[in-house]
Amino acid sequence: MESSNRCSVIIIGAGISGISAAKVLAKNGVEDILILEASDSIGGRIKKQNFGNVTVELGAGWIAGVGGKQSNPIWELAVQSGLRTCFSDYSDARYNIYDRSGEIFPSGLAGDTYKKAVESAMQKLRTDRDILLSADVSDIPELSTIPETPIELAIDFILHDFEMAEVEPISTYVDFGEREFLVADERGYEYLLYKMAEEFLFTSDGKILDNRLKLNTVVRELQHSRDGVTVITEDGYVYEANYVILSVSIGVLQSHLISFNPNLPRWKMEAIEKCDVMVYTKIFLKFPKKFWPCGPGKEFFIYAHERRGYFTFWQHMENAYPGSNILVVTLTNGESKRVESQSDHETMREAMEVLRNMFGPDIPEASDILVPRWWNNRFQRGSYSNYPIYADSTMFENIKAPVGRIFFTGEHTSERFSGYVHGGYLAGIDTGEALLEEMKAEKDRETNNKSILEPLLALTLSQTEAVTCDIHRHLFHANTKREAIL
Repeated sequence: MESSNRCSVIIIGAGISGISAAKVLAKNGVEDILILEASDSIGGRIKKQNFGNVTVELGAGWIAGVGGKQSNPIWELAVQSGLRTCFSDYSDARYNIYDRSGEIFPSGLAGDTYKKAVESAMQKLRTDRDILLSADVSDIPELSTIPETPIELAIDFILHDFEMAEVEPISTYVDFGEREFLVADERGYEYLLYKMAEEFLFTSDGKILDNRLKLNTVVRELQHSRDGVTVITEDGYVYEANYVILSVSIGVLQSHLISFNPNLPRWKMEAIEKCDVMVYTKIFLKFPKKFWPCGPGKEFFIYAHERRGYFTFWQHMENAYPGSNILVVTLTNGESKRVESQSDHETMREAMEVLRNMFGPDIPEASDILVPRWWNNRFQRGSYSNYPIYADSTMFENIKAPVGRIFFTGEHTSERFSGYVHGGYLAGIDTGEALLEEMKAEKDRETNNKSILEPLLALTLSQTEAVTCDIHRHLFHANTKREAIL
């Protein structure tokens, strides 16, 4: 194994949390840092790809929470960077619901079904809360409404898996506003991370050339003690640091890609294992021409199927990229994992069958398909974290709490904004500041210990010299006597 010189801090993971934490450290004079990223680019779950001659976002694609009293920090970065975005209102999707025969459900029926779904969701939250607080579950009423029909299943999916996206949006909406913007920039959402990195890493022509960032470097083991942390990579390199910031996803933590020596304490592992990992898959389809409705209120549409979440939520890209002729269908969790395990050809066949049910048998075949695989990506293992209903402040604190010299960050460590890009960004800042405080405290402890030990050390040295002299004299007299006897 090859070894490198010791540095102050190693950041594992170059997603938005890792980059924002590194930026905090660098701005405060801690420039002896090293960023180790497993993939071939920074960004983590913020990742672009060229598809159909435009840039599409495989992971995070929206800036959620804009227009409120407080300014969303990601929106601020987007404005400062000149990132192109477009307003996106998917609430209209509930009025564009197609059945299997291609008919659109009446808006009144859709509205009533949506209202009932919201009431059912609120009742479920209250029931889950009561179950946690009650010792006698027999007193808790059963849910009055369980989605059964295709339209009920479709709206239940939209309400829970897309509009709420399985994460709690209330904090975001209250703090930053309810408007959401879709990123539609050829440079990609990840351009914001490059702009952040420019402030403390050497870049040229839009590329990071600083040797403090190492891509394609897969960390497999962290050996930690009270003196420091040794980082061992998959290809046998060894890096040493005073501290480590671990910004990998909650899914990677659960997968045990990285081992710890000694093992993480039980309270830490229990908190990590209890946090759910959600999978959110955007499948892109390119067509020779568009055949779907466009115009105000038509960007999103829904397919009602008897199987919940089966190619349910659709979006055209004409607002973001006019003339692109691209459709996006969103799958989540079980359907995402199912599609990831099959061929793209089979996925295209299923998607085309759904589209022909909605728009008729004469629509053109898709010319290309793009299927991200976040669950099977061992460096991501999912799309974002989701805390269960029984999660309390102790669980949050345990997940983000440092273990010795290892600090943890990521959107999963943000109690108010977990699951969001701005949650990851703010978590990185919080972790960077927490580490700075610990580094200062350690320096103060060393100074105090030195001031206490110096007088003691001086006294100890003087006593040692005195003992040494006595021993020499004793040996001298002993030898003299022995010589006389002989």
